[in-house]
Amino acid sequence: MTSSNNLTNNRERLFRKLALLTVLTIYLLILAGGIVRSTGSGMGCPDWPRCFGNWVPPTDISQLPPNYQEIYGAKLKGEIEFNAVKTWIEYVNRLLGAFSGLLVFATLIAAVPYLRKDKRVFWGSVAAFILIGLNGWLGSKVVATELTPYMVTLHMLLAILVVFALLYVLARSYQGHITVERLQRSKTALSRLLILTMVLSLAQVLLGTQVRESIDEVIQRIGYSERYRWIDSLDFRFYIHRSFSLVILGLHLAVIHTLKKTVTSRGLLSALTGYLVLFVVVEIGTGIVLSYFGVPAFAQPIHLTLAIGMLGLQFTILLLMNADQLLQKQAAELPHYSEV
Repeated sequence: MTSSNNLTNNRERLFRKLALLTVLTIYLLILAGGIVRSTGSGMGCPDWPRCFGNWVPPTDISQLPPNYQEIYGAKLKGEIEFNAVKTWIEYVNRLLGAFSGLLVFATLIAAVPYLRKDKRVFWGSVAAFILIGLNGWLGSKVVATELTPYMVTLHMLLAILVVFALLYVLARSYQGHITVERLQRSKTALSRLLILTMVLSLAQVLLGTQVRESIDEVIQRIGYSERYRWIDSLDFRFYIHRSFSLVILGLHLAVIHTLKKTVTSRGLLSALTGYLVLFVVVEIGTGIVLSYFGVPAFAQPIHLTLAIGMLGLQFTILLLMNADQLLQKQAAELPHYSEV
């Protein structure tokens, strides 16, 4: 019996480690995608899944045929110029995406034992696997459609859903292995406030993608060399996005204030909420850098990754707040046996 319990515990620990590693890798992938976007490397590889027809991209223009612009630039109207740095930035992003897919698949395999203990962990892992596969396919369409703005936005939105699916199964798998502080009052008001904050934060992130798309339009008009003029050339979406950040900050301050009044002691929830506010403050700081310092390339991927990290923390806090409900559902779903 002890040997069986040890085997079960080892499998569950393996699942938790894999799921956590996968979440961190997805965030790294989001950061890499931001770097691709900020450096203009989205078409560094004009074909997919290969890059300039090879599985290993070239490092020098001499490795390409003399008429490579005619071969690979047909859909780009001949406006393709080989840049080894941009090519490898895009290719590393693709490799990281493939590695993330493998990790999600490994997490799914590791979730099979949960079919007997908690089916939602298994089916949540299935959902994550389907979503990341769909997002990989969508990545090929992003290249095929020459970085069409709505495709890029949908690509990022699916990445957020993958993170949410993995955080959900991770939170359920940790039930009984972590302790969160008790709430001395009804958590309904706090849950509603947090959900409202999540919804508006997601709207702010999606609005940010619209601003990024409008920057692309400005770049087409005035070029990369006029970076310092980009912000002044943006439309109303930028000003809404900038002003709305104060609303997001206010909501997070309200969340932490309400949580302090609700918990009986400081613990994991309080710590995560503190990190959440820190994320929001730094996120606003990077937004200020982007607005007033000519949209520096280094700040764009940080700004994006912090935004997705903010959403992930919000979702995790919401899950942990309702941990007792998760446990009750889990217990209700377990098979019951009567003694003979």
